[in-house]
Amino acid sequence: MKSLRIMALGLLALWGMALIQPAPVMGARELTVSAAASLTNAFPEIGQLFEKQHPGTKIIFNFAATGPLLQQIAQGAPVDVFASADQKSMNQAQEKGLIVPASRKDFVSNTLVLIVPQDSKLALSGLKDLTSPAVKRVALGNPATVPVGRYTREALTKAGLWEALQPKLIMGESVRQVLDYVSRAEVDAGFVFATDAAIAKGKVTTVTQVQGHQPIVYPVALVAAGQKKALAQEFLNFLFAPESVAILAKYGFGKP
Repeated sequence: MKSLRIMALGLLALWGMALIQPAPVMGARELTVSAAASLTNAFPEIGQLFEKQHPGTKIIFNFAATGPLLQQIAQGAPVDVFASADQKSMNQAQEKGLIVPASRKDFVSNTLVLIVPQDSKLALSGLKDLTSPAVKRVALGNPATVPVGRYTREALTKAGLWEALQPKLIMGESVRQVLDYVSRAEVDAGFVFATDAAIAKGKVTTVTQVQGHQPIVYPVALVAAGQKKALAQEFLNFLFAPESVAILAKYGFGKP
């Protein structure tokens, strides 16, 4: 009986302590950032620095092609910050009331490049060389959902090559998928951002920088339905801090 009494007193003491201590607020300092696939390497580094400077904060990144990210936000996905690889997608988000317009800012720029597998034996020097019978498969992002694909289509159209290359085109669901196709030599050539080509050094070779498209400038904005506006604004502001700018530059991103 004595042991049972002691056990009961112990349980009551623990229960009392549980009542005194405040219950943790799960996810109160979590921030979800949906960002273009080409930011997959740079943003986690920036996120780590932000977390160190904001103890108790956890950044959850969601990387994909900009089109699907926009669809997720439109369908009610819990997102606080949206970083797009093109202006068109952000314009659509603004027109649909999905972002806070006053928070929208351009934060980096990029360039479009034509790449081939590292061990490629093809003698390519420009876009017109893609019409050679030796070139069988050319990868690009799907223009319907992937910004790099829209830039590519615009450049090829201006060069008068879009229709001619149709039989050779392989559509990727993101710029990173296109990069993988080329890295594994599953295609003869592909179009990616310069920052993507840079992280695959030793696996791909850049043939040329592609012209004839709209400037590649990335905008970022707060998501209108986000529940943590103050913290989201702090993260957005942090993208312009010297340490963040240095990380973005390290991965090849330019100033907007």
